[in-house]
Amino acid sequence: MSTGRRIVVVTGATGGIGRASAIAFGREGAAVALLARGEAGLEGAAREVEAAGGQALTVSVDVADAAAVEAAAERVERELGPIDVWVNVAFTSVFSPFTEIQPEEFRRVTEVSYLGYVYGTMAALKYMRPRNRGTIVQVGSALAYRGIPLQTAYCGAKHAIQGFNEALRCELLHDRSGISTTMVQMPAVNTPQFSWVLSRLPHHAQPVPPIYQPEVAAKGVVYAASHPQRREYWVGGSTAGTLLANAVAPGLLDRYLAKTGFKSQQTSQKRDPDQPVNLWEPADQERDFGTHGIFDAKSTDRSSQLWASQHHGVVGAAGAALLCTAATAGAWLLRKAAR
Repeated sequence: MSTGRRIVVVTGATGGIGRASAIAFGREGAAVALLARGEAGLEGAAREVEAAGGQALTVSVDVADAAAVEAAAERVERELGPIDVWVNVAFTSVFSPFTEIQPEEFRRVTEVSYLGYVYGTMAALKYMRPRNRGTIVQVGSALAYRGIPLQTAYCGAKHAIQGFNEALRCELLHDRSGISTTMVQMPAVNTPQFSWVLSRLPHHAQPVPPIYQPEVAAKGVVYAASHPQRREYWVGGSTAGTLLANAVAPGLLDRYLAKTGFKSQQTSQKRDPDQPVNLWEPADQERDFGTHGIFDAKSTDRSSQLWASQHHGVVGAAGAALLCTAATAGAWLLRKAAR
């Protein structure tokens, strides 16, 4: 049983944002329960969490199985202690035009990428509610607001998570609960998913540039877990730009994405027909893919927007000071011109 450590659960913890977040929590000294399916990925992630200074517990689980997720939460409580933070990250997807997706594939994506969040939240609340404390972080995407072509199943799931989380937040506020839930909307991230999701595209799938490294996303997750009072965080300038543009001119964005969205999500490299597929079985059962995808050369490891989103007071004060300086300078110029 862990003592004095924050107890954190991360689903989808074997790659990308989930793994980077688990390592970041480990760096803070947390006890981190890693929930995912692939044994090799789980073992690799556990080694990195412990090397960072944390304590790791691996739990092999399919988040689309509600009973299994509840059993995983029970094990975490028994072996590590009371869950302080639950982070929902796990997802799967299909890169394909909608007309080429089979009903069972669309259902599977929805069960993992949406209902997996629901089941994880249910399991967390089962233990958090009697204690009236805890934080649930839903890892979202700019695609929770803005759908793009070739990702209908994924976009549908992210939109669903957004609505679910807002409704849950209202209920917690109504109950004056000590439990917080917040959502972190992500940009395009260099994760292994682009080498292992089911794809029917002619070329290798890629995130829509600009691309961020998973560690940038992880900073947003860890910060949100410690500051869950805000309902939502945006990571990356592209996320902010996309959401603002969608709020102002969604129809124009429809046409822009119809023109650019197919090409921007594919590299010039032909897709390997034998690449692994994690829709039904874990791609990292025998091979650990690590945290990053194959786009390191195209990815950035920093985001000034992320810092600004976490320091609204400083940014606001700087903006006010700038406006005051501009007003003073303007007044001085007007007086000088009047002489």
